[in-house]
Amino acid sequence: MPDRLSSPEVKTTLDAIRGALGRVIHGKSEVIELLLVGVLGGGHVLVEDVPGVGKTTLAKALARAFRATFTRVQFTPDLLPSDILGAQVLDPKEGRFSFQRGPVFTHVLLADEINRASPRTQSALLEAMSEAQATIDGTTHPLPSPFFVIATQNPVDYQGTYPLPEAQLDRFLLRIGVGYPQPEDELRMLFSRQRENPLDHVEAVAGVDELLAIQAAVRDVEVKESVAKYLLAIVAATRDHREIELGASPRGALALFRASQARALLGGRTFVSPDDVQSLAAPVLAHRLMLTTQARYGGTTSASVVEGIVTSVRVPT
Repeated sequence: MPDRLSSPEVKTTLDAIRGALGRVIHGKSEVIELLLVGVLGGGHVLVEDVPGVGKTTLAKALARAFRATFTRVQFTPDLLPSDILGAQVLDPKEGRFSFQRGPVFTHVLLADEINRASPRTQSALLEAMSEAQATIDGTTHPLPSPFFVIATQNPVDYQGTYPLPEAQLDRFLLRIGVGYPQPEDELRMLFSRQRENPLDHVEAVAGVDELLAIQAAVRDVEVKESVAKYLLAIVAATRDHREIELGASPRGALALFRASQARALLGGRTFVSPDDVQSLAAPVLAHRLMLTTQARYGGTTSASVVEGIVTSVRVPT
C-alpha cells in the first residue's frame, strides 16, 4: 500500500471516481459526494429510498471503480446470522469441521432491505461494522480492509419489518436518500440503457490500496479548534432541544468530525470549513436522534430539527 499520495494524485483519483459513478447514476452528484464521504471517512452508509432508484447500481459501480470485492445480501425474515457471517461446516471426507466464510468477508457489502431481517440477524453485523471482524464459535476472523457496508431501507413499506435499534443506527456514518431523477436525467438514463448496461463499462480507476491511502489522507486534513468547537456546539444543541428526547452521542460528534474531513478532501482543501460541518450535520446526526413523541406525531423530522439547530448556532469567523 502506498504510504502517501500527493495532492494531485488524490485529486486525479477522486475526479476519476466521480466520473465513473456519474456515468452510471445521472444527475445525482450530491448523492455520489455523500457516498464518497462515507467511504473516505471509513464509515458505513444507510440509504433510505424507494426501490428502483439506483441504490444497488451505485454500490456495484463504487466497488468496480475501486477494484474492490462486492457482495449483495437480500435481507429476509428467515435470514440467519450464519448466512451472513459464515459457519463451521463438517467435511465428511476429512471428518473435521472447517470454517466456511459468509458474504460479510468482502470489501463492499450491500445489505439490501436490512430492516426485513430479524433483530438477531441485524445484530450479527454490529461487530463487523464496529470492529471489522466477525466472531464465530469463539474464534475471531478479521475482515478485508477496507470494509464498507451500504445498507438500504424502504421508507414507505414497513409491513413485516424490524426497525433498526439505535445502537445499530449509530454505526452508520451517514443516512442518505437517492430520490427520483430530474426529467432530463431520466431521459438520459433511458437512452444510455437502450442497448447496454452502463455498469458493464465501469472500469477500475483505483485499487483498494489507493483507497486506504486516501482514507489515511483524510485524517491529515486540518481542523481548527474554532471549527471543532462549532461542531461540538451543534452536537450539544441536540442534547438540549425540546423536540429531542435523546441527543447525539460522542460517537456522533466523532462521525461528524471525520465526515467533515472527508468532505474537505473531496473539495480539494487541506482544512475543514464551517460549511463542511453545516452540510453534513443532517446526514450524519439526524438518524442518531430520538425525537419526543409529540414531535414525531406532529410530523417533525429529525433532519428538519438538525437543520434548525445549524441555523441557530453561531458560525465562527
